[in-house]
Amino acid sequence: MSGSARTSVAVLLSGRGSNLASLIAACDDADYPAHIVLVLSNRADAAGLDLARNAGIPALAIEHRTFGGNRETHEQAIDAELRAAGVECVCLAGYMRRLTPFLVEAWHGRMLNIHPSLLPAFPGLHTHERALQAGVKLHGCTVHLVTEAVDEGPIIGQAAVAVAPDDTPETLAARVLRQEHLLYPLALRRHLTNAAPVASEATLIAV
Repeated sequence: MSGSARTSVAVLLSGRGSNLASLIAACDDADYPAHIVLVLSNRADAAGLDLARNAGIPALAIEHRTFGGNRETHEQAIDAELRAAGVECVCLAGYMRRLTPFLVEAWHGRMLNIHPSLLPAFPGLHTHERALQAGVKLHGCTVHLVTEAVDEGPIIGQAAVAVAPDDTPETLAARVLRQEHLLYPLALRRHLTNAAPVASEATLIAV
């Protein structure tokens, strides 16, 4: 980014869009280095689409079920809409589809994801249950660049929460989610204003 230009960002989601809300709030600051130009979902009933529309942001559903299981064709349709909207960076925010190499390569170095664990611990699903089963004392969330290997891309930032003795997956998830809302805008700012760091340069924000 140079001068006062703001990077055009798209947010991909599959559900309620709580991280989208935090990104929208961040972008309301004129000094923030990004603005959201498109919100896209693989589900027409995703509540995040209405959240975007209510904020005056173009929102679009491209239902994956209409593509007969052809993931790459579905992603080609997504990619076409991203490019038509002039998107420069993509943020996955609860987008519950595993990406094919097509979309990952098309947006290499320009696609971020937020994951509810302190990667490299607990990639994939059911992170809060697995953290409790493992008996860890710290849990949290990670923003990372997307690569073909799931949840293995370079880390941009992390936020940690202490695990309480009486935590359930639900109580732990709620505290982690609050930190996701703080972390994602910070991590996106970092990504857009600095060269993308390698994993060893990740920022740990302990809370």
